[in-house]
Order: sequence, then structure tokens, then C-alpha cells
Amino acid sequence: MEQLLNTIVQSDQLHSKWLNALSFMENTGARKISACEDPYGVTFLQLKHAAEEHRHAYYLKKQIKKLSVAFKEDYSIDSLLAANHTRQYLQRLDIFCARYLKKELQLTGQQLKFAAYLLVTYAIELRADLLYPIYQEILEKHNSKVMVKSIIVEEQGHLEEMIAQLNVFSDKWQQYAEVVIRYEQELSNEWLSAILNEIKEQ
Repeated sequence: MEQLLNTIVQSDQLHSKWLNALSFMENTGARKISACEDPYGVTFLQLKHAAEEHRHAYYLKKQIKKLSVAFKEDYSIDSLLAANHTRQYLQRLDIFCARYLKKELQLTGQQLKFAAYLLVTYAIELRADLLYPIYQEILEKHNSKVMVKSIIVEEQGHLEEMIAQLNVFSDKWQQYAEVVIRYEQELSNEWLSAILNEIKEQ
């Protein structure tokens, strides 16, 4: 990952597409959190989490303005690295998790939505906890004007909040989480490989 990010950060064109891809994923995460909310039973933490993910999406998009490239307002295919993988990442993880929980715990309806939200978010926060600090280190190494320090702090807080909620959800949550994490790792490997191949082809 470090080698790939080193290559990306040294090219404003690639860097802008990388930032836009991260922004897209944060925005997708925020929308998914909102979509699984119970209209009347939504929790304070869900509201907080959705708001912060939306802010991350905005913040990452805004960082693109620090680069010497034309600013893209949207998430069009040509503005994202590995666009298809980027667009499908969270959707595939969400579908996998929902099917697994439905089969494993026979959950349905709002219970299924909330359980999937907990486990998918936990897996994604683990990924963010790994990716953003490495990215920040490389940004500093290259004296980039782009920064993601504020996101790192909030993502660490999200992870702690998800663990607390999962402990309430089930005393076997780690067993279920391991299955989702393994699938998320596969998706991450596919995504990074797709980015690497796209860069090589340019």
C-alpha cells in the first residue's frame, strides 16, 4: 500500500482521483447509515456517525482544490481511480453481510438492517484505521498540502463506538465480525489491485 500511495501522491492527476474515490466511499457510507435508520428509533450515535461520514466526504473532496487539476464536482467514472471497484465496494460488502446475517441469525427487517450496519461499519472502520495513518505519513513525506489528520481522529472514535455497540448487540459479535472482515479484506485487495493495474496502463 505504501508504494502505491507514494506513486499516487506524486501525481496530482492520480491524487485527485484517489481523493475523489475516498470521498465517494465516505459519502456512500454516510448514505447507507441513513438508509438503515429506524425513522423513530434512530440513535444519537447513528446520527453522529452519518454526519461525520458526510463531513469526511466533503473534506476529502475539498482537498482536491489544493492540487493542480481541474476540480470535479461529481463522482463521474473518469474522476475516480478504479471506478467500478470504488463504486461497488461498499455495496458488495453490505449485500454479503446482510445475506450472512440472515442465514446465520435469521434476522429480518429493521433488525437485519441494524446488525448489518454494525458489522459493515466495524469492518470499514478497521480499514480506515489502517489506511488513513499510512496515507497521512506519505502526505507529510512529500510535503503535500493535502492532510487527513482530522479524519484519523474521528475514525478512531468511530471504531471505539462500534465496538461498544457490538458488545450490546451480541456476545458472539467477534465471531460474526471475522467472517465480514475476511470478505472486506478480499474486496480491499481487489480494489488496490485494480488501482495498480489502472496506473500501470496509463
